[in-house]
Amino acid sequence: MQKFSPTAGAIAAGHPATAKAGRILLEQGGNAFDAAVAASLAACVVEPMLTSLGGGGFLLAHPAEGKPVLFDFFTQTPQEKRADLDFREVQVDFGDATQDFHVGLGSIAVPGQIAGLFRVHKRLGRLPIKDVFAPAIALARNGVTLNAFQAYCIKILTPILTLEAEGRDIYQPQGKVVAEGDCLGLPQMAAVLEQLADEGPGLFYRGELGEQLVKACADKGGLITQADLEQYEVMERSPLSFSYRNHKLLTNPPPSSGGALIAFALALLEDSDLQGFGSPAHLNALVQAMRLTNLARQDGYDEQIYDPAVAECFLSQPHLQQYRSQMLSQLSGNLPPDSKLGSTTHISVIDGDGNAASVTASNGEGSSYFISGTGIMLNNMLGEADLNPQGFHQWQPNRRLSSMMAPTLVVDGGKPTLCLGSGGSNRIRTAILQVLLNKLDLGMPLPDAVEAPRVHWEKGILNWEPGWDGEAISACSRSDETVIPWSAPNMFFGGVHGVGWNGAQGFEAVGDFRRCGAFEIVDR
Repeated sequence: MQKFSPTAGAIAAGHPATAKAGRILLEQGGNAFDAAVAASLAACVVEPMLTSLGGGGFLLAHPAEGKPVLFDFFTQTPQEKRADLDFREVQVDFGDATQDFHVGLGSIAVPGQIAGLFRVHKRLGRLPIKDVFAPAIALARNGVTLNAFQAYCIKILTPILTLEAEGRDIYQPQGKVVAEGDCLGLPQMAAVLEQLADEGPGLFYRGELGEQLVKACADKGGLITQADLEQYEVMERSPLSFSYRNHKLLTNPPPSSGGALIAFALALLEDSDLQGFGSPAHLNALVQAMRLTNLARQDGYDEQIYDPAVAECFLSQPHLQQYRSQMLSQLSGNLPPDSKLGSTTHISVIDGDGNAASVTASNGEGSSYFISGTGIMLNNMLGEADLNPQGFHQWQPNRRLSSMMAPTLVVDGGKPTLCLGSGGSNRIRTAILQVLLNKLDLGMPLPDAVEAPRVHWEKGILNWEPGWDGEAISACSRSDETVIPWSAPNMFFGGVHGVGWNGAQGFEAVGDFRRCGAFEIVDR
């Protein structure tokens, strides 16, 4: 077996063990894509409330040699519908508010995570696939001590995680829900991961794992068929590319919506002077851009998201100009009941050879259904209100679901200099937007850019973290809007995990403290 010398690089992720898994691959001589896949697998073990082998996601790759590519392995709608669905409502208590989620076999969309990670490795990885799987296998077998964020996620999602017996065996052994400081082990998942490393993705899409899912769906009110699994395809798309000031940015293109919304907001802000973080002018510009972006998407953007020309039209100068004019004229002000956790995680990697990988993945809140004997809970994307804007069960068959996930890269001089993304449902786009502005316009070091307080405007509600000036908030808000001050920074405002490359200064990296993020830097 060929041995490689350690690869310099940096990785940021949602959990220390996730970041460590990527570091291990870099230390073994792997590249950014090996590290990203290893970390994604590890996240399915140590962040199972946010991502899963039964979910889906996106990986934006910028190889040192070759063209950038967006691997779309998000979930797909089934090919057929049925009336007798196992589609149940579960109430989740967030403390200050409760929210209803929809789970059951009828909420499961066709998973893409396994197919996507294998495709990325086959196309761009360097090390053997068994080496890439090894850290996740070890974590599943040995277990991981739950930190505060993991325990919080498990606590609020307990009604979903423990709805079925298999979930109770994992998350509520002896009748008590696991808590911070407990060791969460998934030995059954370790065995599945070993089998996947040996047999490849066919184990799920054409083999015994998929057969279990298909049989359960047929017998108990689900939608996934063998044809759905066998015909699932990982899409390789050209990233959405645009410029902001003197920087080139790459992000997730339609049919996902978040990337183009970030591009639109940046286009509105390009003529603004954002000097002075937290100043009334800075805050007013930021909130106005959020308002106008939400207004602009009502021009048919969401309805036309599957049109190949939608991004070009949405970001065209004639369409932008009317909102730029409004922007210029307007610049001369408790958890909302309709908001949600945002069960998503992100991983960013840049290596010393100039490869970059930005990957965002999700399992929704999970469907409560576990493939027996595996520890793998399937997604509930067909029960996610954000992904079904026309209402539940109105989806078009055999179509990739849209998403707000927006793995993003900044490329300067042909090389990736910033790699970032976020979890957080509808706050993904505004979290990424604010970090980009803090870094590119205000010149903050990446850790400061991520840790700075955030705001989020949507549907007439302005949420803001402590650290902003209250008078400035009041000045940019409107009388018909609800203003919600938060007493502390919160995961509601996303979880941006990012890596930067500063040439002679080397790497910088940060895991968002709002979600107990972590990072690792490897020197050659």
